[in-house]
Amino acid sequence: MAAVGTMAAMGPLPPMGALPPLPTLGVPGVPELKPLTRYEAMRLGPGWSHSCHAMLYAPNPGMLFGRIPLRYAVLMQMRFDGLLGFPGGFVDRRYWSLEDGLNRVLGLGLGCVRLTEADYLCSHLTEGPHRVVAHFYARQLTLEELHAIEISAVHSRDHGMEVMGMVRVPLYTQKDRMGGLPNFLANSFVGTAKFQLLFALKILNMVPEEKLAEAVAATQKPKKPAIDHVGGAAGHLHGHKAGNELGKAGNELAERAEHPGMAQAGAEQLAGLEGQALAEQLAGAEALEQPVGLGADAVAEQPLAEAME
Repeated sequence: MAAVGTMAAMGPLPPMGALPPLPTLGVPGVPELKPLTRYEAMRLGPGWSHSCHAMLYAPNPGMLFGRIPLRYAVLMQMRFDGLLGFPGGFVDRRYWSLEDGLNRVLGLGLGCVRLTEADYLCSHLTEGPHRVVAHFYARQLTLEELHAIEISAVHSRDHGMEVMGMVRVPLYTQKDRMGGLPNFLANSFVGTAKFQLLFALKILNMVPEEKLAEAVAATQKPKKPAIDHVGGAAGHLHGHKAGNELGKAGNELAERAEHPGMAQAGAEQLAGLEGQALAEQLAGAEALEQPVGLGADAVAEQPLAEAME
């Protein structure tokens, strides 16, 4: 009875299912996936497949070029199909728990790491015709432990076969607004990997949400080819020069037309100037090809030179 009185004093209990809403990504330009709890995911029927992937990361005090903080080292994989993804794969729920199945796959690709239910981060329903729920895990390690996993991965069974190699995600953005995370996000990712990366970076407070939004927005801006501008400007310059020459010749021809004896000579001169202007324009276009090629090499070498400063 005392317990009943205490409960009455505390007020009515919240209705079943009145739990706080699950977090969402909320980054413009990235489609949302439907979140669900682990409990809800486990109650899905046998027609659903379960994929489990893991993000391994470590605080990184390093400074790029002595001035850009790295903050964290985050591991991803380059897959056999040229797509970026996280270590993991599908788990057959008839024989394995989520964590046992995930650790089995991690053992093939990394060799020396085991995750537990405490590392579970989120679950999402994927889009498309296949009924797949994607589970995601995250484990914080020390930088030394992370480096040991990178070394172990090279000697794993899947290295060079299903996994081409491990890569670290750059979490910074350089002054040009593209170098670093924006350029990395412009790559092709498998399945939900890009969403899971952004979701984990936000939920774990590894990158501010506004920085994530800026990085995603930068990848969606159309790039203007610099070489086309150079060629267009050069072509406009040659065309302008040729137009001036033809304009002068036309004026002279009009003056000579007043004297019948000089009209024919003026017409021949105008035809000669037209041919000369066309030849100069073609010669200018040919001469432009060599400098443009050299300029492209110089542009390609510029980031390398900046990195070496």
